[in-house]
Amino acid sequence: MKIFLLTALITSCIASAQSSKTTTEIMPAAYRTNVYVPMLKGKRVAIFANHTATIGNVHLVDTLLKLGIKIIVAFGPEHGFRGTANAGEKVDTYIDSITRIPVISLYGKKRKPSPEDLKNVDVMLFDIQDVGTRFYTYISSLQEYMEAAFENSKPLMILDRPNPNSFYVDGPVLDTAYKSFVGMNPIPIVYGMTMGEYAFMVAGEKWLSKKANDKYAYYQTTKNSKDTAFHFQLIKCGNYTHKSKYVLPIKPSPNLPDMASIYWYGSNCFFEGTVLSEGRGTDHPFCFIGHPSLPSTLFAFTPVSRNGATTPKLKDTLCYGVNLFGTNEQVLRMVGNKVQLKYLLEAYRLFPDKESFFIKVKKGNPNLSLFNKLAGNNELMQQIKDGKTEEEIRASWQAKLDAFKKIRKKYLQYEDFE
Repeated sequence: MKIFLLTALITSCIASAQSSKTTTEIMPAAYRTNVYVPMLKGKRVAIFANHTATIGNVHLVDTLLKLGIKIIVAFGPEHGFRGTANAGEKVDTYIDSITRIPVISLYGKKRKPSPEDLKNVDVMLFDIQDVGTRFYTYISSLQEYMEAAFENSKPLMILDRPNPNSFYVDGPVLDTAYKSFVGMNPIPIVYGMTMGEYAFMVAGEKWLSKKANDKYAYYQTTKNSKDTAFHFQLIKCGNYTHKSKYVLPIKPSPNLPDMASIYWYGSNCFFEGTVLSEGRGTDHPFCFIGHPSLPSTLFAFTPVSRNGATTPKLKDTLCYGVNLFGTNEQVLRMVGNKVQLKYLLEAYRLFPDKESFFIKVKKGNPNLSLFNKLAGNNELMQQIKDGKTEEEIRASWQAKLDAFKKIRKKYLQYEDFE
């Protein structure tokens, strides 16, 4: 029987990329075509990507096709392959109008490629920009793509990209009783890893499906074999460390249009589990927070229908709350290096009808509310209701957070911020 190996190969050489980037500028792995394109030559490639998979202003798929790489199927995550779909919107399988490549959505009921999807594939490629928060669903998509690769004995290559929020680690660690697509593993809200590092952790900690974990374990016992048909390979970024403040060249999804929204996302996505507007349908999602019931002396804004948020919460309704938008430097100072809770706690204090503050589950287990899924536990909601201070809440996270940090260290591929 042919032996398949999962070899965690890390391409560490920082070769000069076929791009205009300088030798000191942060270089996403996709730019390093001279490192990985030779390994794709003559192969039938499947790619999991979206609009963030670019080299300069050109989509990675277009670049690879011009370089003679044969891409036979593409997979798209939440928001679609071109990144234009609303949050949570169902996207059907279709033919991409630009490349004529079939695109299969992996968001919704179908979340991983089937054996049929992969039967003619020689190599699976992954390149998506992450923002470094547990509830940003691209890391869940990565995990299920990994499972499909391992389960079907297909080589997997990850093109790494910098994490714009990897300069700190904070937030409650997910209790797996609250596992969902917005949080699959026991990690904090801001976990401080690139997608490639996270992939190594998911595999190393056996967080994959049983079949995928068994494949990985089998590799561990047969890694000295000469048969290396199965590879799990990471192409690293150039000139990047976890101290870097990487500014994304393209918005990663419709409701993260700028760095202010990206920096606030880890703190203010909690509001998605409340009746308050989190700013979708405005110019500054996750920076504008409010509700009509809050004091009218506060900052005013009105969510409206727009691309990527056609039916935002409190659409066409005047809301009052806070405006946390600012320059990158201003927002970095406000966020600091922790998940901020003060605006959530203050909103709850000011909200007149506290019984309706959190969105209730229509049916089923009330503990599995959206807020609790985002928090990763049912403790935070109760702490807010009990009037706990931010310091008391943060103290309740610390033991599990410290334990996660030790696990994280094992899988880092870049210099850490500490």
